[in-house]
Amino acid sequence: MTVLVLGGAGYVGSHAVEMLVAKGYDVAVVDNLVTGHRAAVPANIRFYEGDVRDRAFMEEVFSIEKNIEGVMHFCAYSLVGESMQKPAMYFDNNVGGCITLLEVMEQFNVKHIVFSSTAATFGIPKESPISEKTPQNPINPYGESKLMMEKMMKWQSEATDMTYVALRYFNVAGASNDGHIGEAHKNETHLIPIILQVALGKRDFITIYGDNYNTPDGTCVRDYIDMEDLINAHIKALEYLKAGGKSDQFNLGSSHGYSNLEVLETARKVTGKEIPSQMGERRPGDPDSLVADSTKAGQILDWHVEHDLEHIIENAWRWHSGHPDGY
Repeated sequence: MTVLVLGGAGYVGSHAVEMLVAKGYDVAVVDNLVTGHRAAVPANIRFYEGDVRDRAFMEEVFSIEKNIEGVMHFCAYSLVGESMQKPAMYFDNNVGGCITLLEVMEQFNVKHIVFSSTAATFGIPKESPISEKTPQNPINPYGESKLMMEKMMKWQSEATDMTYVALRYFNVAGASNDGHIGEAHKNETHLIPIILQVALGKRDFITIYGDNYNTPDGTCVRDYIDMEDLINAHIKALEYLKAGGKSDQFNLGSSHGYSNLEVLETARKVTGKEIPSQMGERRPGDPDSLVADSTKAGQILDWHVEHDLEHIIENAWRWHSGHPDGY
C-alpha cells in the first residue's frame, strides 16, 4: 500500500518521504516544483510533477497509484507576508487545491489524509500555551486559508467515510540527521536559517525585531519543533487513522518557548561563530509568545518530542554548511 505525499519535494514533505521510506512505506510524490526541489526527492521514488488543482492530472495520478492507503498533504503556499500581498493566490492554491484533492480522494475511495496545518490559524491568541481549545482567529490570508482547509476536511469527513488529522505546527526547524536534505527557500524568512546565513558570511548580521515584549529578555518567544519529531507525528497520525481513529486536530510543538536571543546564543554555541546582530523595531502583529500545548497529541497519538533546540540547530548547521546555496 502506498502513501501519496503531496508537496513531497518541499522542506517538510521531503523529510516525510525520507522517514516514510525508512519505516518501510511505499511512497509516491506529487509536487509542482514551484517552491520544492526535485533534488530533495530520491531518484527511485515515483514522482509526478504537476499541480494539485489540476483535476485531470490528479485523476491520472490516482489511476496509476491504485493502492493509496493515505495522503500526506504538504502542498500549500506558506509565507505570511506574501499572503497579505497576494491573498487571492493563496486562496486559489491552498483552498482550491484542497477542493480538488478531496473530490478526487472520494472518487477513488481513498479514506485517510494527514494535513499540514499551522499555528497561524490561531492568530494572536489570548492564552499561552495554546491548546486545541484555544479560539482560532487568523490574522492573515495564509492562516485563514489553512483554517478553511481544516473546515473543509471536517465537513467532508462528516459527509463521507473519509477521516483526517490536521496537525497544527508551531515553528518547524532543523534538517535530516545526516544533513543531505534541509531548508532551502528562495527568499528566506525563518529565524534559524537566517542566523545560519550570517554564520556562513552570506549576510552581514541578523536583525532581532523588538526587545520590549512581555518576555523574560524582551524578545519574542517561539516554540521550535525538530523536523524528525514533526514527521514522526505525521506517521503516528496516519497509523492512528488506519487503526480506525476518528478525525481530529492536534497542536504540535515542544511545549517549550525560546526567545529570539536564546536562539541566537544557541546558534553561536553550535557554530562557534560570532554571528553579529542588531536590534530593530518590533513588527506589528507579532505576539509576545507562541507556545504549544501538545498534551493531546501525547495522549491520543502517543507522540512526544525527543529533540531540543541545540539538536535542531546542529542539524540545520550541518545542512547549511554543506549546502550554502541550497540544492
